[in-house]
Amino acid sequence: MTQEVFNAYRIMWLFVFFDLPVGTKEERKRATDFRKDLLTDGFDMMQFSVYNRACPTKENAEVHIKRVKAAVPPDGKVSILTVTDKQFSLLINYWGNKIQKPPEPPEQLLLF
Repeated sequence: MTQEVFNAYRIMWLFVFFDLPVGTKEERKRATDFRKDLLTDGFDMMQFSVYNRACPTKENAEVHIKRVKAAVPPDGKVSILTVTDKQFSLLINYWGNKIQKPPEPPEQLLLF
């Protein structure tokens, strides 16, 4: 059995940024359902309206982009950004005054 590890230029990271209206009970439900759909699809919450997930290939990222597009509520703004793993590794997070490096891609990105 051979093991293929994707390189840092092939692995993609998806970021979903959104600003959804929450003025009515119905709008709040749609916004909550959208966030739940992202979590169900394997996204992690970075901030309340910023989610991300790793994808082993661009083709796999396109599958998840279609899923996000299908879940977008009728109102509000949703943006999707794709970056390579190499670009993602340049991300610097500050939690308080401590630097937090981005997480490593999940083990599931290794194909056997």
